[in-house]
Amino acid sequence: MFQWLEMRITEEQERRQKEAAVLAQLPGALEELKRQMAECVEAFDAAFGPDQAGEVLCRAGKIKVTVRTRTHGRWEDNEMVEVTMLPELPGFKVERPGSEAMTVEVGMLPGDKLFYRTADKFLTEEELTKRILDRVLFPKLTE
Repeated sequence: MFQWLEMRITEEQERRQKEAAVLAQLPGALEELKRQMAECVEAFDAAFGPDQAGEVLCRAGKIKVTVRTRTHGRWEDNEMVEVTMLPELPGFKVERPGSEAMTVEVGMLPGDKLFYRTADKFLTEEELTKRILDRVLFPKLTE
């Protein structure tokens, strides 16, 4: 067999193993993101009292965060964001009505640590939650 072919086969086997490892971690990464966003929403709710409430729902590979305000005794949805698992990336798609969708690649670092990357930069967990929740929780504040 040719040496170049053996090298390429090895490279492809390693790529497939790495991809499988990331795909296996993706549901856990989505669950961890949900937990972190729920903590942010709880802090938001505590700060703004009973007339404003956030809700975090997770089902079938998707997280939905909705912020509601009570006006004249009725709850009205103000803002919403959805985070959907994208196994083909692998990563997440973040969608908010009226905004361009953002894709976030999830990858694996040595030691089975996850990383998050958008088209323009690597993100910490804090930066990721801010990019997802900031416009939903604080739509009237500028960047």
